[in-house]
Amino acid sequence: MPRILGVDIPPDRPTVIALTYLYGVGPKIARELCHKAGVDPHLRARELPEDAVARIASLLDKDYVVEGQLRRQVAQNISRLKDINCYRGIRHRRGLPVRGQRTRTNARTRKGPKKTVAGKKGVKDLK
Repeated sequence: MPRILGVDIPPDRPTVIALTYLYGVGPKIARELCHKAGVDPHLRARELPEDAVARIASLLDKDYVVEGQLRRQVAQNISRLKDINCYRGIRHRRGLPVRGQRTRTNARTRKGPKKTVAGKKGVKDLK
């Protein structure tokens, strides 16, 4: 099982697909990496020679921001927004959608499961 930047990539997948298991590497960057490293993108990851894995790892380290460094960068950007109290930072802090989506309905991913609030008592219940 090849290991790149501390992440085990799946051995039974083609190289171009296996590289997308790294955080920050999508299909486009995976194709670019295979091209720059001179690796056949359709070759299975387990069939990659060690020198090819080393070339890919050095290219990723040199030219791209991926994995831990990218996660840190994203977290710092979000904490900066929270610190300056901008609108987006407030939305992050409250756990609400940040990019203008509606919240009256369909915000369950950000808001979590429903918290039912008891309704108002009717006139008949008071008697």
